[in-house]
Amino acid sequence: MQTALITGASYGIGETFANELAARGMHLVLVARSADRLNALAETLRQQHQVQVEVIPQDLVQPDGPSKVYQAVKQQGLTIDLLINNAGFGEYGKFSDRPRDRHLDMIRLNVLALVDLTHQFLADMQQRRSGSIVNVASIAAFQPIPYMSVYAATKAFVLSFSEALWAETQPYGVRVLAVCPGPTETQFFKEAGFPQTFAGSTPQGMTQPEVVVRDTLKALEKNSPTVVNGGLLNNLIVNLPRFLPRPAIVRAVANQFRPSGQ
Repeated sequence: MQTALITGASYGIGETFANELAARGMHLVLVARSADRLNALAETLRQQHQVQVEVIPQDLVQPDGPSKVYQAVKQQGLTIDLLINNAGFGEYGKFSDRPRDRHLDMIRLNVLALVDLTHQFLADMQQRRSGSIVNVASIAAFQPIPYMSVYAATKAFVLSFSEALWAETQPYGVRVLAVCPGPTETQFFKEAGFPQTFAGSTPQGMTQPEVVVRDTLKALEKNSPTVVNGGLLNNLIVNLPRFLPRPAIVRAVANQFRPSGQ
């Protein structure tokens, strides 16, 4: 029986991954800050699917957070066959107006923690010559996004990093996949501070997290380096920057995301 480790497992896409993988019979290791939510989810999954579910409450923003997760897994004698680096957050607003620590924590979680966990677990996978890593990026990775500048930059890093690793790990039998969802019905827009009136931040037209997860697992089975979730529209959005001048793209995106009154 295989085991998957999921970060950011207490809400949204991470929680949906946990439900789907447990339904497929995988054992799980769930990582997030909220011990209460993780324990409640773990108990539900154990009862519904008769799988083993371990819980590691950990703030991955902390510099030693990823190492503590890796050490906890080792201490429990677990082998991670599938690592899902899902934890991350965004921040909406003018860069200079948002708190400095918020920007830095975003980089620590979206980039540093992801790289650290990938490096530690990948070494074991390459030695075994088996395993898979899913890194959750975003369609924001394909172009700069004014008023979400740091978030889009972190996701561009995740996309580039993951695609490069996909090529590096082929000789070792390890799969690496960058997942690029569009707007998805989760807590993302609320946590990022979007106004309720912002186009795209309401459930209408959003992709369901269950669709993102199923598309991701299909792409992983095919050993694809990248999957863009959300259908034809999102695939058009991510390919458009290839054909237009970059200043035109940035101006258009700035007009779309500019806060009212600015």
